[in-house]
Amino acid sequence: MLEIQNLSKSYGKNLAVDQVNFTVPDGMVGILLGPNGAGKSTIIKSIAGLLRYKGGIGIQGMSSKTLEAKKLFAYVPEIPAMFEALTVKEHIEFVRKAYQSTITDAELQALLKRFEMEDKQDKLGNELSKGMMQKVSILCALAIKPKVILLDEPMVGLDPKAIKELKEVVVELRDQGTTILISTHMLEMVEGIWDVMFVMEKGKIIGSYTKEQVGDKDLDELFFEMTGGERS
Repeated sequence: MLEIQNLSKSYGKNLAVDQVNFTVPDGMVGILLGPNGAGKSTIIKSIAGLLRYKGGIGIQGMSSKTLEAKKLFAYVPEIPAMFEALTVKEHIEFVRKAYQSTITDAELQALLKRFEMEDKQDKLGNELSKGMMQKVSILCALAIKPKVILLDEPMVGLDPKAIKELKEVVVELRDQGTTILISTHMLEMVEGIWDVMFVMEKGKIIGSYTKEQVGDKDLDELFFEMTGGERS
């Protein structure tokens, strides 16, 4: 479970996030939506531990700042970053050992195959395209077998096959009880896999919906109706 409790963040006199609260339960996919400047990125970076903030963030009932919680949490950033002198295999092995993951060699090879990275294992970080770097970020996150995973615009830069595989992986993780939060403006990419939706504007959550509440309503129409603006 991911719990955001009275989260606030200011940059100088600018209040970017104002007393935000939301929860994504175990075994559910949440999506975070909002126009540019709504505070979405600030929330994402706060959850990932990249910003100081006021309020609380809970992971499986523990403060996100604790080592125990960090071991259960994985993060795929919008812009992947690689160690230039490490190979793909070494990136994954580094994360695997750092988190003392129980993932097996066979499970790792299966993931590499799914994302068509089997033959890229010996490539260095500075030899990879943005799409390949994104795949490595996803593989590293999956390698720790997280209980909570945050994906920030995860499908940008991926080829159609990788997008299909990622969507299938998200559904599999959900079915295994993993908590998933996806920040995206590509609403068509999360159609059919989301469970709860949070719409942001001007630093606040202005609407939250379950799939049952939305029914057959078009996500684009709902978003425009809520924000009266452009998707981000």
